[in-house]
Amino acid sequence: MTSNTVDDLVDYTCETMTFQNQKKDVFWKGTGPCIIILSEIPGITPEVAEFGRRITTRGFTVAIPNLFGTPGKPYRNGYALKTMTQACISKEFILFARGRSSPVTRWIRELVEVSVSQCGGQGVGVVGMCFTGGFALALAVDPLVKVPVMSQPSLPMPIGRKRKNDLGLSREELSIVQDRVHKEQLCVIGLRFTGDRLVPETRFQKLKEELGDGFIGIEIDSSSSNPNGIQENAHSVLTTEFRDSPEHPTFIAHEKVINHFKQRLFPEL
Repeated sequence: MTSNTVDDLVDYTCETMTFQNQKKDVFWKGTGPCIIILSEIPGITPEVAEFGRRITTRGFTVAIPNLFGTPGKPYRNGYALKTMTQACISKEFILFARGRSSPVTRWIRELVEVSVSQCGGQGVGVVGMCFTGGFALALAVDPLVKVPVMSQPSLPMPIGRKRKNDLGLSREELSIVQDRVHKEQLCVIGLRFTGDRLVPETRFQKLKEELGDGFIGIEIDSSSSNPNGIQENAHSVLTTEFRDSPEHPTFIAHEKVINHFKQRLFPEL
C-alpha cells in the first residue's frame, strides 16, 4: 500500500485471514453486530470507507473484505477500468453467465460465520454494491445473513433481455431465499437510480415477482427533471452520490437501510 492508502484507512484494523486456503485482507471497524460491505469497482475507495464509518456510528461493526483494487485508493476512470479488466479474467467473478452466482460468494460465506463468532449477535447484514450488488442476494441462502442489501446490482452485465432480468444466482439458490422469505419474513432491499442503465428496471421487477413482499425496492428519480439535481448517470446510491442532508433521497434510502439493520439485528429494540 502507498502511504495515502494507509492514511485513508488508518482508523480501520486490517486482518489477513484464510478462507478456502486463500489469504484475504479484511478491514474491520466498530462494535456490535456485523455488517459486511462488499465494495464496488474499483475497490475500497475513500467513499466506501466513509460509508463503513457511518454504519459504525449507529452501533455496528463493519467488515470490508478486499475483493479487488488497492484499499484506500481514490476512484479514477483509468483505475476503475484496470480493476474491471482484472475482475473480468478472475475466476472468482461471473460477469455475463446467467443463472449462476459468482464463486467469490463461497469464501464470503465463511467470513459471515467468522463475523458472527467475533462480533456476536444472531447474524449479519450484507451490503453489495454495483459489481457485488447481487452477491448480497446469493449470500442470503445462508441463514446467518439477516439483511441482504443490493445497492445498484449490475451483474450479470445487462446485455440482452435475458441478462437484464437475471438475478445472478441459480434457481436452487433462489428457492432457498424464497423459502426464507416465507418462513422467516426475510426482506431483501434493492437500491437503484431510475436512469441507471447498468441496473435495469426489469431486474427490480423480476425481484418483486420472485420475492413479493420480501423485496423492498427503493428507486430514486434521476430523470432530467428530478427536483434534487441528481445526474442522469447517477449510479452509487450509498457512496459517490450520497448526500448527508435529511431531505435528500439518498439520505432517506440510507436511513431505511440502517433502520432495517436495527430491526433485524437488534430485535429487542
